[in-house]
Amino acid sequence: MALLPILHYPDPRLHTKAQPVAVVDERIRQLVRDMAETMYAAPGVGLAATQVNVHERVIVIDTSEDKSGLLALINPKIIARDGEQECEEGCLSVPGIYDIVKRAEHVRVRALNEKGEPIEFDADGLLAVCVQHEIDHLEGKVFVEYLSPLKQNRIKAKIAKRARITA
Repeated sequence: MALLPILHYPDPRLHTKAQPVAVVDERIRQLVRDMAETMYAAPGVGLAATQVNVHERVIVIDTSEDKSGLLALINPKIIARDGEQECEEGCLSVPGIYDIVKRAEHVRVRALNEKGEPIEFDADGLLAVCVQHEIDHLEGKVFVEYLSPLKQNRIKAKIAKRARITA
């Protein structure tokens, strides 16, 4: 397994729309393992392939306290959504930045697992937020794009300032 480099906002590659996975093979299973290792090391609760510069529809999520609930979703699709919740979100591609985003409270998800088997499940709470957040990445959207243009500009300025300080 290997830790993968995570792209940071406003890297334009984060806006690349991911392509469907044609076949779930050993290459995809290795990607899932590497993405999981990268997510846990970061540490985070979700990671989309887009964030590691792989533009295929693969996400990993683990919202468990003890890191025992890894969920690999290949070609995930939200097939139903209901309700509304506001949740503070952060992102491994936008480190240190958190803000409130409106999301559906409940979602029904269809995907393939890492064995290539079809799965379907309902998610609410944090899992629903994570699924929506990571699928957004596959569509080329970062959570800060839900914020006002003023907040987006402040975030970009803060990130640029951080980059100058560490350079």
